[in-house]
Amino acid sequence: MSLARLAALYGVATSWSPAPGRTVDSPDAAVTAALGALGVDATTPEAVRDALEAREAELAGRLLAPTVVWWLDGTPPAWLDHLPPGTRLRAGDWEWTVPGGTETAPQARTGTRAGADGRAHAAPQTRTALQPRTAPQARRVSASPPAPPPGVHELTAEPPGGPARTVHLVAAPPRAPLPKGRAHGLLVQLYSLLSARSWGMGDLGDLADLASWSARTHGTGFLQVNPLQAGMPGTDDAPADPSPYRPSSRRFADPVHLRIEDIPEYAYVRDATPRGSEAARLRAAVVDEGEPIDRDAVWALKREALEAVHAVPLTPGRRAAYCDYLAEHGAALEDHATWYALAERHGPDPRAWPAALRDPRSPETARARQELMDRVDFHCRLAWLTDTQLTAAQRAAVDAGMAIGLVHDLPVGVHPDGADAWAGRDTFAQGMRVGAPPDAFNARGQDWSLPPWRPDRLAETGYAPFRALLRHLMRHAGAVRIDHVMGLFRLWWIAEGRPPTEGCYVHYDAEAMLAVLVLEASRSGTYVIGEDLGTVAPGVRETLSERGVLGTSVLWFERDWQGGGTPVPAERWRTGCLATATTHDLPSTAARLTGEDVRLRERLGLATAGADEAAAEVADWLGLFARLGLLDGGSHDEEERVRAVHRFLLRTPALMVGVWLPDLVGDRRPQNLPGTCDEYPNWRLPVAGPTGRTVTLEELATSPRAHALLDVFRALPSAAAPLTGPPGARRV
Repeated sequence: MSLARLAALYGVATSWSPAPGRTVDSPDAAVTAALGALGVDATTPEAVRDALEAREAELAGRLLAPTVVWWLDGTPPAWLDHLPPGTRLRAGDWEWTVPGGTETAPQARTGTRAGADGRAHAAPQTRTALQPRTAPQARRVSASPPAPPPGVHELTAEPPGGPARTVHLVAAPPRAPLPKGRAHGLLVQLYSLLSARSWGMGDLGDLADLASWSARTHGTGFLQVNPLQAGMPGTDDAPADPSPYRPSSRRFADPVHLRIEDIPEYAYVRDATPRGSEAARLRAAVVDEGEPIDRDAVWALKREALEAVHAVPLTPGRRAAYCDYLAEHGAALEDHATWYALAERHGPDPRAWPAALRDPRSPETARARQELMDRVDFHCRLAWLTDTQLTAAQRAAVDAGMAIGLVHDLPVGVHPDGADAWAGRDTFAQGMRVGAPPDAFNARGQDWSLPPWRPDRLAETGYAPFRALLRHLMRHAGAVRIDHVMGLFRLWWIAEGRPPTEGCYVHYDAEAMLAVLVLEASRSGTYVIGEDLGTVAPGVRETLSERGVLGTSVLWFERDWQGGGTPVPAERWRTGCLATATTHDLPSTAARLTGEDVRLRERLGLATAGADEAAAEVADWLGLFARLGLLDGGSHDEEERVRAVHRFLLRTPALMVGVWLPDLVGDRRPQNLPGTCDEYPNWRLPVAGPTGRTVTLEELATSPRAHALLDVFRALPSAAAPLTGPPGARRV
C-alpha cells in the first residue's frame, strides 16, 4: 500500500482498465521505474517510506501548485478557497486579496502582460481531469474576484505572516475557437504527392498548389497534412527514418520539404543544370518507374543546392527578415541548429558523441558551437527558409478561399536521440518510452520509442515547452491535429529494455495542459482537432469537448458495439469532430470495399480478422447506404460505392468532413501498415491509381474520378446545425 500511496501522490497509476469492469495491475517494477524517472527512489521499502513522508510533508506545506489554472468563464477557481484569508495575490498589474483578512477590497489594474518563464522547484498537482471534480462543501470565495487577463503570468501569493510564494498562473478562455460553419477538405501525406516540379517527393510548393486548386475548383475549406517537422538524418549505413511521427524536433520544420526554385537566392546560384537533371531523374524513378520515394537521395540533392544557396548573400531586406526570425526563436533555434551541426561532425546518435557534448549546456558544447558557427548558421537559415514557405502555403490556401486552410499535425513525441531530446533533456523522463498497453487489436502492446515529458518539470516551467511548441505550430495553421490527444491526460510509460506489457500510466495535469492549449489556440484563432481513436478513458472525450477540442470519427469504427455492432446512424455522430472514411494508418476506402486490405495482410503473413468477417462489415455499411438511397440503384461499381461512403459522411452533423487524397484516384495501398517495418514500404509510397501507377498532381487535377468524388461535396450545407449541447456529444 505504501508504494501505491506514493505512486498516487506523483500521478503514477498502479493499475489500468482495458475494458469496462476489468482492472489490470501494473507490475511493481514498472511503477518503481516510473517513479525513478521522476526523481523518486522507491527501490526498497525503506526508500518508499522515506519518499512518502517527504512527499506528504511537501504537499501539506505547499500554498499553491507550481502551475494553477484560472478559466475565464466567470467562476473563481477552486484553489482560491484553499488560500488563507487575507492572502495577497499579484500577477503583473493585477492584484487581489482573499476575503477574510485585514485587506478585503479587490483591486485590478489594466495593461497587464504575461510574466516571464520563471522556475518554481516543487512537485506538480496530482489531480488530473480523469478524476472526478469535487466542489467544496461551501465556497468561501463566493464573490467573483476580478479575473486576470488571458495569458501565462507569474503569480505571487503572500499569506498573512507567511513567506510569499511565486507560481505560474494560466488564465485561459473557457474553450478553444470552433469553426463557424461546416467545411470539407483533403487529407494528404505531402511526400506522396509529386508534381512535374517535385524533386522526387512532394514539397511545399506542391502543398500550396494543391490547396489553391482544390479551394478554387471544389470549394475545399482545409487541407490536412502529415507532420512536417524536422526528421532524423540518415547515415551511409542506415537510411533516415521515414516516419513523420518520430521527428527529431516537433518545433522546427524539415527543409527536405522546401521547393528549391522558390528560394529567391537560388536564382543566383551558378550552374544549376546538373541538379535539375538529377531532380528529373529522381522524379522519373517514382512517377515513371514505380520506385518508392527515396527521401535520402532527395535530401542529398536538396542539401547540395542549399549549400550553394547559403553562399549567396542575402539582400538587406531578406537579411533583416532573417535576423527577426533569429531574434524571435532565440536559444531554441540555436540549440536546434547546434544539434544538426554536431550530428554532421559526430553522427546522429548523441550516445556516440564525446561525453561532454551530450550536455547542451556544457562548456565544451559552447566551444563546439563557436567552432561550428557557420554550420549552425546554415541550419538556422534552413529553418527560416522552411518557415517562410510554410507561411506562403497557408497564405495561398486562405487567398484561394479556404475557410480554415492548412491543418498541421502534432506528433505525440520525438525521437529519443534527436534535437529536442538533446536540447530539453531535463524535461524528458530519462530511460522511459511512450507506447500503449495491450488491447483487443494488439495483445503485446506498443512501444513507440518516444521519450515522455516529465509532468513535474512541465509544471515547474509553467508548461513553457508545450506553449512554445504550440505557438510555433499555430503560426501558419488554420487548425492543428493533435496525435493521440489522450496524451494530454496520461501516457503509457515503459522502462527501456522492458516489453510494453510491463508499463504503467503516468498522469499529467490535464487541466493545465488544456488551459495552455486553449489559450494558444484562442490567441492565434486556430481550431484544434484531437485524434481520440482507440481506447479512451472515461471522461476524456467529454472534457475535450467542453474545452472546444474537436474529436476524430472514422466511418469503419463508428459501430454500436452495445447494440450488436451495427453501423451508427449518421444523425447520431458527433457534431464536434472531423469525420473521415480512413486515416494514414488504415486502408484506403477502395481497398476496404474490395477486400484488398485483407489480401495484402494475408500476403505479408500479418494477423487479420479474415476475409469473411471483413466482407460482412463492409456489407453492413453498404446495406445501410442502399437503404438511405446513397447508392445509385444499388450500384456495385467501386467508384459509386466510394462516393456513397462520402455521401453518408455528409449526412452526419460533423463540423469537418475530410477526404483521404488517395481515395480521389482509387489508390489501394495504405501509406503505413502498422506491424510492419522492412516487409512494406511505409511512408514511401506516392499517390497511385488502382493499378499502382503513380498519379501526379497535374493528373489528379484532371482526373474524372477525382472530380466526380469532389462533386459529392457540392451538397455540403454551408453551416452546421445549431449545437444543442457539447460539440462532442452524440445526437439522439
